[in-house]
Amino acid sequence: MTDKNKGIHHITLLGGDAQRTTDFYVKVLGLRMILKTVNQDDPSTYHLFFANGSGAPGSSITFFPWPMATQGKPGTGETVAISFAVPGNSAPYWAERFGHMGVDFEGPFNRFGYDTIRFSDPDRVSLELVFDPVVNDLPAWEESEVPEEFGIRGFWGTTMKLTNTSGTEDILEAIFGFEKKKSHDALTLWKTGASTGSAVLIEKSEHKQGTTGRGTVHHVAFRAKDDEEQEWMRNEALKRGLSPSPVIDRHVFRSVYFRSPGGVLFEIATDGPGYKSAQLEEDLGHKLFLPSWLENRRDMIEKRLPEIEL
Repeated sequence: MTDKNKGIHHITLLGGDAQRTTDFYVKVLGLRMILKTVNQDDPSTYHLFFANGSGAPGSSITFFPWPMATQGKPGTGETVAISFAVPGNSAPYWAERFGHMGVDFEGPFNRFGYDTIRFSDPDRVSLELVFDPVVNDLPAWEESEVPEEFGIRGFWGTTMKLTNTSGTEDILEAIFGFEKKKSHDALTLWKTGASTGSAVLIEKSEHKQGTTGRGTVHHVAFRAKDDEEQEWMRNEALKRGLSPSPVIDRHVFRSVYFRSPGGVLFEIATDGPGYKSAQLEEDLGHKLFLPSWLENRRDMIEKRLPEIEL
């Protein structure tokens, strides 16, 4: 049995308009805005976090909204699709919901034994819902726009399109705890034992140049249960000559970054301390969170940021 505490921690993207992104992920997909903060490298812009109700590792999709950014286009060496896990019996509900809300979708189609529908967000991010009975009994966000019995529980996984796959697959197996499960044509499924964030699909492809911009994935973060495991994982990356960054305190988790051999930017993120360490429950997603070193600039920062209505 593969490790139930391994898998994807969060996925971060470059977005467009902050309000439009919020409307889609909260009002259409039914996720919770779990944290509203700023890009620590550019405090004049937001960093928005959407997750399941508890903000558990394996459920957070995050955005740097850049409304003036040009449209991006993913190529090889990049993450090209993000999949959410929903209960196995929820396909009719989601088909009706998407039809009612004007969201075009393809499917359902079956891939590696999982029924899946494919659609896009307003910035053309390729998204999927995977109907997985494993998540049927997991809690959903009680205040979601989507009824609890049909709601998104977290990530199912992500798809990476690579020209050279062996180095990335070694990292998935040796450092991140994934096991190779199935292959079909150019696609290989890697899994852990986690209930959410457990899958990575590697698609082997000829080189195709992408364009960075809104609608593209910035990085994929994988779970480390604590600082000690993160240090071990960082050392394993060092042994492979991958030049991981020092540990960076993101306040709700600690991060290490490195570029995978296949080209995708990876992060190692600790499970803790979690979103509730940053703010009170009632403030999460509503009040702007700022790290202590930016707090004295709050008035200026808030005046420059556009309002977001939930």
